[in-house]
Amino acid sequence: MSAAATGADAGRPPAYFATGWTGGRNPWVIALVVTMATFMEILDTSIANVSLPHIAGDLSVGVDESTWVLTSYLVSNAVVLPISGWISSKIGRKRFYMTCVALFTVSSFLCGMAPNLGALIFFRVLQGVGGGGLAPSEQAILVDTFPPMKRGMAMAIYGMAIVLAPAIGPTLGGFITDNFSWRWVFFINIPVGAASLLLASRVVTDPPHLQQGKARAGAIDWLGLGLIGTGLGCLEVVLDKGQEDDWFHSSFITGFTLVAAVSLVSFVLWELEHDNPIVDVRMFRRRGFAVANALMLVLGVALFGSTVLLPQYLQVLMGYTAQQAGMALSPGGLVVIALLPLVGRLVSKVDTRWLVTFGFAVLSASLFYMTRRIDLQMDFGTAVELRALQSVGMAFLFVPIQTISYAGVPPEKNNQVSGIMNLSRNMGGDIGIAFVTTLIARRAQVHQSHLTAHTTAYDAAYQSKVASIARAMEHAGTPAVEAARRAAGAMYRQVVQQATQLAYLDALGVLGLATAVMVPMVWLAARPRPMGAPAGH
Repeated sequence: MSAAATGADAGRPPAYFATGWTGGRNPWVIALVVTMATFMEILDTSIANVSLPHIAGDLSVGVDESTWVLTSYLVSNAVVLPISGWISSKIGRKRFYMTCVALFTVSSFLCGMAPNLGALIFFRVLQGVGGGGLAPSEQAILVDTFPPMKRGMAMAIYGMAIVLAPAIGPTLGGFITDNFSWRWVFFINIPVGAASLLLASRVVTDPPHLQQGKARAGAIDWLGLGLIGTGLGCLEVVLDKGQEDDWFHSSFITGFTLVAAVSLVSFVLWELEHDNPIVDVRMFRRRGFAVANALMLVLGVALFGSTVLLPQYLQVLMGYTAQQAGMALSPGGLVVIALLPLVGRLVSKVDTRWLVTFGFAVLSASLFYMTRRIDLQMDFGTAVELRALQSVGMAFLFVPIQTISYAGVPPEKNNQVSGIMNLSRNMGGDIGIAFVTTLIARRAQVHQSHLTAHTTAYDAAYQSKVASIARAMEHAGTPAVEAARRAAGAMYRQVVQQATQLAYLDALGVLGLATAVMVPMVWLAARPRPMGAPAGH
C-alpha cells in the first residue's frame, strides 16, 4: 500500500518511501506493464542486426551504407538516456514514459514502411529517441513502486528483460527475415507498444515527490543539452564506425573523437557549476555510485561483447546460419531467468558486494574456460553449455550492481540514477562490440603473419602437408598442376581459419581479464543499505 508523502520531516524521505508508491495499483502489475515496453526496445537493438543484408538488398544500397540503420538508432538513444531523468522531473515521469512508448511505436511503423534508406535512417533516429527513455523510466518506476526490501525481486524482472532480449534478438530477427520480410522486424513492435500504452495509462502514476518536483526542475539548460548531445552522438559514431574506417588513420574518426572529447569534458565542467543540471554529475562524488557505474560499464562490455563474439564465431568459422547461432545463445537467457528470482531474494539478505564478487568471478572464469573449450570441432551442445556457464555469472551481477547504485540516494534522485546507469550499460555494450570486432581483426593479422612464416618451400612439414593434399586430389582425377595449386589454396584457407580462431580466443581472454579486475573493485564501495534507502536508514 502507498502512503502519502505529505508530512515528511525536512531532511527525511517521504513516508511512502518505506512502503512504495503504487497509486492504489498492484505493484507486480505495474512491474510487468513497464517491463513489456523495455523488453521490446532492448530486443529491437539486436533484432535488426541480422536483417542488414536484406535491408541493403531491398533498398538497393551497399551493406556499409545500411549499417547507418544501427548507428542512427544508437546515437539518438545514447543522447536521450542521460537526460531522461531531467525530462521526467520537468514534465512528469508518466507523461514522459508514455510519450516514449508512443514515439517508439509510431516510428517502428514508419521504419517498416520506409521507401528508401534516407527515410529509414530518419525514422530510426526517432525510434532511438523514444527507446532511450524507456529503460531509465521503467527502472525509476520500479524503485519508487516497491519498498526497499522488495526491490530486489522487482529489479530481477527488469534484469530478465535486459539479459534475455539481446540473447533471443538474433534468433528472432533471423527467423522473421528468412520467413517473412525485414519490415516485420519493425512491425512486431506495434501491438506490443499499443498494449503497453493502454495498460500504462491505467496503472502508472507519478509519486508525490515527482509531482512536487516539476516546479523545481528549473529552466532548460540549452548549452548543457547541446554539449551532451554533441558529445555522446559523436562518441557513438566513433565506436560504431571506428573499425570500419581503421580508427585514427581516418580523419573522419579523428575529428569526431576530438569533438566528442571536447564536448563531454566541457559538459562535465559546465554541469558541475549549474544550479539545475540536466545530468547531476555531482552524484559521482558518491563512491558507491561511481563504483556501480564502473561495474555496470564492464558488465555491458562483457555482455554485449560476448553476445557478438560467440554467434560470430559460429557463423564465420563453423558455417552456422544466423538463426542457428542465435539459438546457441537462447538457453543462456533461460539460465538467467531461472536464477534472477533467487538473486532478487538474496539482495535483501546478503551483502550485495559478495553477490557481485561471485558474479564477476564466475563470469571471468567462464570466459577463460571458453578459451580452452572453443575449437573448430566444437558441437552445438558445447556452444550452449559455454553460454549457459557465462550466464550464471551475469545473473548475479545486474540486480546487485543496481542495489549499490541506489544506496543512500534520496528518492528525488531516482530518475537521475536510472538514466546514468542505463547509459553506462549501453556505452559498455558499444565499447564491448567495438573492442571485440577491432581486436579480432587486428589479432587475426598478427596470428596470420606468424603462421605464414612456416608456409614456405623451406618448411618440411608444410611441404609434406601440401603434397599429401595434392596426391589425394590427383587420385580423385584432378590434373597434377591443378591439384598442386588447389592444395596450396587449401592450406592458405586453413592458415586464415586458424589465425581467426586464435584471434577469437584472444578476445575472450581479454574480456576474462577485464571482468576479473572488477572483483576487487566492488569492495571500494561501502556496504549498501537496502536498495534505494537514503543515508541514515
